Amino acid sequence: MKKKIKILHLEASKGWGGQEIRILKESQGMQKRGYEIFFAISKGGLLIEKLKKEGFKKIYEVDFRKRKWVYSFFVLSNIIKENDIDIINTHSSQDAWLGGMVGKLLKKPIIRTRHLSTRVKGGLNSYFLYNFLVNYVITTCEETKVKIIKQSKKNKKYFSSIPTGVDPNNMFIEDIHFRKKIEISEKDFLVGTCCFLRCWKGIEDFLEAANILRNNTNIKWLIIGEGETDKYEKIAKRKNLKNVIFTGYLENPFSAMNSLDIFLLLSTAHEGVSQAMLQAAYLEKPLIGTNIGGIFEVCIDKKTGFLVPPFNPEKIVKAILEMKNNDKMRREMSINAKRLVLDKFSFEKMLDDTENIYFNILK
Repeated sequence: MKKKIKILHLEASKGWGGQEIRILKESQGMQKRGYEIFFAISKGGLLIEKLKKEGFKKIYEVDFRKRKWVYSFFVLSNIIKENDIDIINTHSSQDAWLGGMVGKLLKKPIIRTRHLSTRVKGGLNSYFLYNFLVNYVITTCEETKVKIIKQSKKNKKYFSSIPTGVDPNNMFIEDIHFRKKIEISEKDFLVGTCCFLRCWKGIEDFLEAANILRNNTNIKWLIIGEGETDKYEKIAKRKNLKNVIFTGYLENPFSAMNSLDIFLLLSTAHEGVSQAMLQAAYLEKPLIGTNIGGIFEVCIDKKTGFLVPPFNPEKIVKAILEMKNNDKMRREMSINAKRLVLDKFSFEKMLDDTENIYFNILK
């Protein structure tokens, strides 16, 4: 009987967001393809409960804090040796340091997945994390890949950009009458965004665009997601923006996303290839996005939508009005957006590309 390849994912982050969702979904896909998946997660990490809920059993809690590295070095070494792990996949800075050192000692191949598009610290930090302590680096957008290649001075053949793929099987439109639920007419033009609400997601620019267009009463504005909701609700109240609706957290956001006429992602920093934007594109929504990180890989200017500079509500308004007043252009962008996802950003393509790296790294 052929031995199953065993993958160990390390995650020092305790949060729950796009990075952790990627780890979970990728692991589910790889498990279905016959891989045996193990996890070493920080104690208290929200990913632990999500993994257990999905039926994963081989989950270990490891303390990745620097002051615990000596002890955790031996804990992690034992996990790898006892389970005969074939590949180590690190995901955050602290687990990349510890996992990289353990992997080097045990002569196990190491993949480092860089999920964020935030700046990577240069010098020795970049050399060790993305050169010496890894065999292969996966980024989630092309721009990040190019930057890390330059900083780490590692041969570009050991890098791949593999965005998180869209899985239509997990996108359920539960309520086709979502507009009615939020008291929005089918005749209204609904502009929206979906994200974890934080300072760099461009929500203030979204609200200022709504403020500029406040007299266009048939344009409504929808903000899907949780986070710093109170902060932005106060801004909307201060501006007296009665056409802006906050949904808060939705377990299934796809009914809300499907109700939109245009999807906006106005990030001002830190953005890779946005999963929410890919999902909106799959749902045939024309896009407006900032030229930040990997957004331009999905929001292709004048093809799937319009690119605008960050911190520029006036350009956002211009793009919205141009789309609103041109049904044919909007429809063409919608079709192009879905075609792009099917061609380049499917869940199965993400798994195929990752699996090819496994094969090559184990040769």
